[in-house]
Amino acid sequence: MYEAVHAHPDGDSTAARLAETAAQYGYDGVVVRGEDARPDYETLCEAATCDVVDAAEIIAESPEQASGAVGNFRTSRTLVLVRGGTNRLNRFAVEQERVDVLTRPFAGDGDVNHVLAKAAKRNGVRIEFALGPALRATGGHRVQHLDNLRKLKRILDHYDTPYVVSANAASHLELRAPRELAAVGEEIGLGAEWVCDGLTEWGRIVAENRERLSESFIAPGIKRGKYEEDN
Repeated sequence: MYEAVHAHPDGDSTAARLAETAAQYGYDGVVVRGEDARPDYETLCEAATCDVVDAAEIIAESPEQASGAVGNFRTSRTLVLVRGGTNRLNRFAVEQERVDVLTRPFAGDGDVNHVLAKAAKRNGVRIEFALGPALRATGGHRVQHLDNLRKLKRILDHYDTPYVVSANAASHLELRAPRELAAVGEEIGLGAEWVCDGLTEWGRIVAENRERLSESFIAPGIKRGKYEEDN
């Protein structure tokens, strides 16, 4: 199982500290997301007791801005994520084969419906179940987020749309062990096994992308495959 974290300067803890804590909690790896977090991944992977994955979570105001960032990061990061939160950004993300995960689809006034669920499945884009608000929010915001998660699960289950689960930890203190997140999932109606499958899915994407990049390598600066740039 993997957790997707925000490392310094996008978060409060270093990637090394997050990886160390994640390993202690029983994770196989951590996905370090964020545009500015650029640790020495090679050194980290040699020293860490769990896998450390380079990713970019693109935060854009419009699909046009997001599209340019996806192109920039697709050839340099193992995972490319797009943060949603508006209907236009959500739709853009699930319609792009070059995008691995749509994160935080409800962050603003965005929503997910059957059209987006089917597009995500067709293009192999996972949709994130962000458990952070369930763990750290209070009052009406928490209630609304839980309602959104239950609704999202019903839609994705119906269309068999792929998904990932994350607590969106921004520091090692916010990390929770897989069994704790599974317990939260059981409590809020998602199901423990369902949450564990979402944590495992991160690792599946990482393995797929690493294999794809390895197979598509021709020569320095030349690659072919799913993420090949348009001419």
